[in-house]
Amino acid sequence: MSTTAPAVPPVLAEVVRSGFVEGRHRGSLVLLASDGSVEHVVGDPAAPVFPRSSNKPMQAAAVLRAGLDLSGERLALAAASHSGEGFHRDLVRRMLAEFGLDPGLLQCPPDLPLDPVEAEAYLASGAVRERVTMNCSGKHTAMLAACLRAGWPTDSYLDAEHPLQLLVRESVEEAAGEQVAAVGVDGCGAPLMALSLTGLARAFRHFVLAPADSAEGRVAAAMRAHPEYVAGTRRPDTWLMEAVPGALSKMGAEAVQALALPDGRALAFKIEDGGGRALGPVLARALRLLDVDSPVLERIGAAPLSGGAREVGSVRAVF
Repeated sequence: MSTTAPAVPPVLAEVVRSGFVEGRHRGSLVLLASDGSVEHVVGDPAAPVFPRSSNKPMQAAAVLRAGLDLSGERLALAAASHSGEGFHRDLVRRMLAEFGLDPGLLQCPPDLPLDPVEAEAYLASGAVRERVTMNCSGKHTAMLAACLRAGWPTDSYLDAEHPLQLLVRESVEEAAGEQVAAVGVDGCGAPLMALSLTGLARAFRHFVLAPADSAEGRVAAAMRAHPEYVAGTRRPDTWLMEAVPGALSKMGAEAVQALALPDGRALAFKIEDGGGRALGPVLARALRLLDVDSPVLERIGAAPLSGGAREVGSVRAVF
């Protein structure tokens, strides 16, 4: 029996309170140069991870490949982890009506708005958890509509062997340049394809360099043109795509992030413990290593710690 201890991922961020390091977030990260070569590595980016919602651009490309004609805000929402703001919910409902879909066909779980400010207002209005409000409802609406367009069953659209999900897998593998390492179930109930972080970065690079009329090129264009529908008005993905021309950015649950720049530079990382508070500082540091210079990095990288209703520390990247 082997006695070799598993490798411990390196520290990507420290939690510093009152000058004292009270915690650490470990993980792995990869940066790609514009020619696609690996430029910088921290940890083990070859190990497979579940990208969670960072896979959504590939899922959106698959619904286009299935024959669904989407563009603009609707296509951006198909690739979204939306905040559940009013304009998100309204567009999901319009899309359902446009495709003749009953909201009851959605198989994502009922939920509150993802954005905490929006969630407070939502609850204060007397509203309750709904499937339409769940952050993946745009993706699920697009998946159902694609099934109708292709003549595929709608009741089993989340089965891993459903024709649509097989097309998603094909889209993921083609973009990443590697085979899916494992298939699980995402928080919304959809099949979840595991990739290496290097493969995930390659996938985003593939999207920003894809021909404009391809499924990948259309998804990238819609996300960059309508970032508020990909995330929300108070979300880093939105801020980045608004401030950095041509950037394609998508976070995933459990502290996953992928991003590509229009010249092919790309990054992907995963915080090992899923600590979302480290995501912003790590992302800002990674972008600086890719020579991105924008005031938005200060906004994204800010992760203050409070004590007694005042700032007493922060989460900081340390690689």
